[in-house]
Amino acid sequence: MDSPGTLGPADPPTAPLETAREVLRLARKDKAAAQARLATLSTAEQLATVCEAPVEQRARMLDLLPEPEEIVPLLPDAELTYTVKAVGLDDATWLLAHATERQLATCFDLDAWQGLTPDRAALSQWFAVLAEAGEETALRAVHAIDMETLVLYLREHVEVMLDPKDEDWQPPEGAQTLEGQFYFVARSPVDDLAPILATLHAVFRNDYWLYFRSMQAVMWELESDLEEWALRWREGRLADLGFPAWEESMRIYGYLRPEQRNVLAEVAPGAGRTDEPMAWDLPVWIPDLPALSERDFPIFRAAQRLDAGGRRAFFYAFVSLANKVAVADRMPLGNAASLPKAIEKAADFASIGLESVSAATGVAPTGVVSRASVEHLFRVGANLDPERARPSFETQQGDEADAAEATGEGQPATRT
Repeated sequence: MDSPGTLGPADPPTAPLETAREVLRLARKDKAAAQARLATLSTAEQLATVCEAPVEQRARMLDLLPEPEEIVPLLPDAELTYTVKAVGLDDATWLLAHATERQLATCFDLDAWQGLTPDRAALSQWFAVLAEAGEETALRAVHAIDMETLVLYLREHVEVMLDPKDEDWQPPEGAQTLEGQFYFVARSPVDDLAPILATLHAVFRNDYWLYFRSMQAVMWELESDLEEWALRWREGRLADLGFPAWEESMRIYGYLRPEQRNVLAEVAPGAGRTDEPMAWDLPVWIPDLPALSERDFPIFRAAQRLDAGGRRAFFYAFVSLANKVAVADRMPLGNAASLPKAIEKAADFASIGLESVSAATGVAPTGVVSRASVEHLFRVGANLDPERARPSFETQQGDEADAAEATGEGQPATRT
C-alpha cells in the first residue's frame, strides 16, 4: 500500500495556498511586484492561486493577473458564484462578461432559489446585473438557463397583452412594445423596467422564437407550472454538478435496521470498492478535504491509509456525500460557507458510523472504509444520533412531513 497522502483529486500546482498568501502580502506593499510574481506562473498555477485566496480577496487577485479574462472561465462553476457575491453583484459585471454559459446558469441555480422555490428578489437582481454587463452577456445567460426561469422573472415585473388587431383596442397608458404585437406594462409604478427592456431587446434581436414563446408564456402559463418546470431544469443542471435532487439527497437520512448497519462488502484485501462514484468535474475548489476542517475526523484518518486509488475514490465519494447533505439540509448553495459546513457534518456522522461499524465487526477503520461506502457510514452515524443529525432546513421550516416521506425505506432516522 502507498504511504498516507492527502485526500485530494490530484496533485495541485505547487503550493497554491502559500503562493496566494505571498501574492497578497506583496500586493499590500508593491502591486507591481505582485503582478510580476503572478506573471511567472502557468495558467493552472494562476487558477489555483486565485482559488486558494480568501473569497473576499479574489477580485483583487484577478485584477493582478496579466490576463484575467483567461482565468475567469476556468474557475469552478460554484467558485465563480462565490466570487461574484463577494465582490458584490453591482460591481461584478466585468466578471460575468467573461463567464461561460455554464457558470452563468450556476449563478442562478445556486443563488436565485430559496429551497425548492425561485427567489424572486435574487432572480431580479441577477437579471439586472447581467443586463448591465451587456447584450451579449445577457443573451448568453438567457440561453444558459430555461425559458421558465426567464418567464418567472418577466412576470414578476410586467403584465403582457397581445394586440387583438381590433381597431377599437388601445394599449394601456404607459405600455411599451418592441414589435407592435406584444405590449407590456409595469406591474408596479416603482418598478424599473430598464433591465427588462435590455433583456427583451437582446432576446428579440437575436432569438425571436424565444421572445415570442416567452411573451406568450407570461400571458397564459400557470405560475405553478412555471415553477415546477424551472425546478426540474434546475435539478438537472445541479445533478450535472454533483448536487442530486432533494428527494434523492434526503435518503442519506433514511432509517437502517440494526442488522443492516454493520454489513461490509466482501472484497479482497486491498482491492478497494468498485461502487464508488467516478471522477467528475467539481463545482468548487477542494484540493484537500482535511484542510477544510480544523477537527481531526476518524473518517479522514482512516481514508488517508488507503492506497492512492482508494484515496481518490474516497475523495469523490465524500464530496458527493457532502453535496447531498447541503441539498438535503437546504443550505443556501450560493453561500461559500455552506459546503464547508456540509463537509463538517458529513465527516462528523460518517466518523460516528465508522467507529460503530469497526467496533461491531472487529475490522480496522481503514478496512471498513475500503469495504463500506462513506454514505452508508454516514447513515449509520445519523441513525445512532438521529436528533443531532436531523436536517436543519436552513432556508425553509416546517418540512418534516416531506422529509419523512423522502428518507426512503422504513421509518426515517430523523423521526421523533
